Amino acid sequence: MTAASLFDPELSSLLDRLHTRAARQERGLFLRFLDQLPRLVTGRELNWNKLGKRLDDAWICIDRDQGAFLYLLARALGAKHIVEFGTSFGVSTIYLAAAVRDNGGGIVIGTEQVPSKAERAKKHLTEAGLDAFVDIRVGDARETLRSLDLSVDLLLCDGFPPATLDVLKLVQPRFHEGSVVFSDNTGTFARDHEDYLAYLRDPVNGYVSSELRLNEGSEMSVYSGHGRGMKD
Repeated sequence: MTAASLFDPELSSLLDRLHTRAARQERGLFLRFLDQLPRLVTGRELNWNKLGKRLDDAWICIDRDQGAFLYLLARALGAKHIVEFGTSFGVSTIYLAAAVRDNGGGIVIGTEQVPSKAERAKKHLTEAGLDAFVDIRVGDARETLRSLDLSVDLLLCDGFPPATLDVLKLVQPRFHEGSVVFSDNTGTFARDHEDYLAYLRDPVNGYVSSELRLNEGSEMSVYSGHGRGMKD
C-alpha cells in the first residue's frame, strides 16, 4: 500500500460502492423522518426514541468531502488513536483507519449500537484490508467507551444526538493538548446539539471550536489542554 491509501484503486473502488449505496437510500430516507418534520422545521428536538428503530438499517454516513477531510485531518495530526461515536456501516471508519495505517499504525475504536450494522462494518473493513487497525465495540457508547486506556488524538462524533455530550465528556479525560473533535450533523440537527455545542464553545471547558460548512454544517473543536481533561 502506498503512503496515501486514498489513491489506492481497490480502496477507492470500495468507497465508491459504499457511497453509492448510501446515496441511493438517502433519496427515501426523509420518509422515516416525515412525522418529525414539524419539530425539525420549528427548531424543536426530535423524538430520537421513536426514530431509533427506523434507522437500524439506514446508511447514515459521512459524505465524500467529509471523508477526505477526516483522512487529511488524521494524517496532519499524525493520529494514532482515534475514537468514533457512531460507526454505522463503517464508511467513516475506513477513512480513519486508512489514515492511521498511513501514519504508521495505531487503532480506531469504533462504536455501534446495532449489532447487524457492526457486522457489516467489520466485513467492509476486512474487504478494505484495514480490520487490523479497528476495534468496533457493540452497544451503547456511553458504556463501551468507559474502558478507554489510551490517549485520544481525534474523536469523531456522528452518533445519536442525545448521547453526544455524554460521549464527549466520557472521552475528554483521555484528550491531550491538540486533540481534535469533529462533529457531524450539528447543522442539520442544530436544536438536538444545542447543549453539546454550548459546551464545546464555552472556553472554560478547554476547547476552541468553530462551525465548518461541510454537509450542511459540522463542528471542529481543538482541545487546549486547559479544561477538564488530562494530558498523558
